[in-house]
Amino acid sequence: MSNDDSYSLYRVPHNARLSFFNVTLIRIGQMTSLSQFMLGAMLGHSMTFEQAMIATLCGTLILEFLSLGLGIAGAREGLSISLLSRWTGFGRLGSAIIGSVIAISLLGWFGIQNSILAKAINYSSNNWLGFNLAAIISGLTLTALVAFGVKALNWTAKISVPLFCVVVAWIFFLLVKDHNISNLITTIPSGTAISITAGITAVAGGCMTSAFSTPDISRYCQSGKHVFWMTLISILIGEFIVNGISILIAHALDTDDVVTIMGQTAGWIGLLSVILSALKINDLNLYSSSLGIANAIEGVIGKKLSYSYLTIMLGILGTTLSVLGMLDRFVDFLVFLGVLFPPIIGVILIDYYMLKTSRKILDKTREKGLLPDDTSTPLIGWTAILACVIGSFVGATVELGIPSLNSLLVASIIYWVVSIFNKGSPQKT
Repeated sequence: MSNDDSYSLYRVPHNARLSFFNVTLIRIGQMTSLSQFMLGAMLGHSMTFEQAMIATLCGTLILEFLSLGLGIAGAREGLSISLLSRWTGFGRLGSAIIGSVIAISLLGWFGIQNSILAKAINYSSNNWLGFNLAAIISGLTLTALVAFGVKALNWTAKISVPLFCVVVAWIFFLLVKDHNISNLITTIPSGTAISITAGITAVAGGCMTSAFSTPDISRYCQSGKHVFWMTLISILIGEFIVNGISILIAHALDTDDVVTIMGQTAGWIGLLSVILSALKINDLNLYSSSLGIANAIEGVIGKKLSYSYLTIMLGILGTTLSVLGMLDRFVDFLVFLGVLFPPIIGVILIDYYMLKTSRKILDKTREKGLLPDDTSTPLIGWTAILACVIGSFVGATVELGIPSLNSLLVASIIYWVVSIFNKGSPQKT
């Protein structure tokens, strides 16, 4: 059994599960993050309201399906996404690759969020600190907080989620008071136009990390019903309400700069919400990144490293990314995630729900609160890896359709067909 509350390399026991309210609050905090507001502002600055909401709807449907499937599996098994992948097609070494991919992508998010936070801190100090120093201070402070594990996530969410929602509601009230909403809806944006397909990919990519890391949170859920309502409520609030409001705000202020929006319309309270929101979501980014690296290291060399130690090392690396200008690559990063994660999710869902290659051993060990031992754990799933590589390539290169959906479907079909052809044994080496 784990000696800490992160359960990075163990199942989460039922006596450690959280209430529906606490888990849902953490998830809402993830979906109502500053990056979500930033995504909506970007859409509003580049698309009409109708186009942006169509992109939001289509991207949301993809995200809900993926989040629910992964979330129920995570809650049932009590496993993080990187551990779950060991017994859903990828094997021990394959899951190490997945853990590394998770860590790298979430460190990218950490860098982006920390950059926004540093801008807010520097803005509030009238540029006295400078961006680089502000980024270092904020990044290291976040790192120290996340070292406390899921309890820190819970308390941070309880403070930051209500405040962020209040500030967004206040900004929207100011818009209603000073602007004609119908005019804002029909406003032609002044930013560089993007297509609906690109908007859908940005929406899916913007929350794909959240969908992918759903088991990291849902493993603390007490039932599949809790997972369903957790994902649905958080997506409705995060995607439709926050996105819709931020799109209109971008139209009204003619900018996609989140710090400018918050500072100009809500003053120091707005800047405080920026700080707490970035704090909250970077807790989750660094938390899941540490879980992924812990699994990767244990999968390759068999050594269980301290969660706190990994958190500190990754936090320093993520802070460095923000100092190097990760925020400047925001849109490119979303597109990258939009074609990278869906194939992995598709393979896991196909294996867990349709092929069930390791379900018997998972069921047997779950009754004892243990994990399958090395002798019953596949070493590496080449079929899963190949399917993901091909799916990502198709998503990145084929312009017809929605890239995220293309990569998901191609990887899923290839994995399912080849696995059936190999008589349901895709994990042999």
